[in-house]
Amino acid sequence: MELDFEIDRLTNSIINMISGEVFETIITEVKDDNLIKKTAWSFDWHKELKDRNKKVYKLTSQNNPDIIHGLICLTDKGDHIFMDLIENAKFNKGRNKLYGGVAGNLVAFACKTSFEKDYDGVVSFVAKTQLIKHYRETMGAKLFGTNKMYIDTPEALVLTKKYFKDFQ
Repeated sequence: MELDFEIDRLTNSIINMISGEVFETIITEVKDDNLIKKTAWSFDWHKELKDRNKKVYKLTSQNNPDIIHGLICLTDKGDHIFMDLIENAKFNKGRNKLYGGVAGNLVAFACKTSFEKDYDGVVSFVAKTQLIKHYRETMGAKLFGTNKMYIDTPEALVLTKKYFKDFQ
C-alpha cells in the first residue's frame, strides 16, 4: 500500500493550530481494537490489528490520553522497520486541522523503534508518487526503486532526537 501522509511541520510534540499551544505526546501500542472506531478513519485499522506480524500504535496527548490524534502500523523486517500505514485523525487533516506535527511524531517513533532494535534507525515505506519530493524535503527520505523510500541513520537520528528528548 502506498502511503500518502504529509508532514506539515516538524515539532517536538503536537501543536494546536488555533491557539499555538503545545502538547506533549504519548505513543502506545493498540491492543484493543474497540478503541478504533471504523467511521473515524479512512483505513481499515482492524485488519492491521489482526495481522500478527504488524503492530499498531496510537498517538495521544499526555493531558488527554483518550483522544487518538494519529495511528501508525509497523512491521519488523529483521533489519529495518517498515511503515505499513500511517494516518492522522480526521480532525488533524487538511487546511482546518486542529493539531499539527502528528505525522512527524509518528515517523520519528518508527525511527526510534528501529534504533531500539539495533537497525540503525532505518525505516522504509512505499510512497505515493506525488509525495516523493515532499518526503525527501521534509524528512530526508531517499528513493530506491520506483516509489519505495527509506529514512537512513543520519535523518532518523535528527527526527528521533527532535521528538524524543531522552533518546541517546
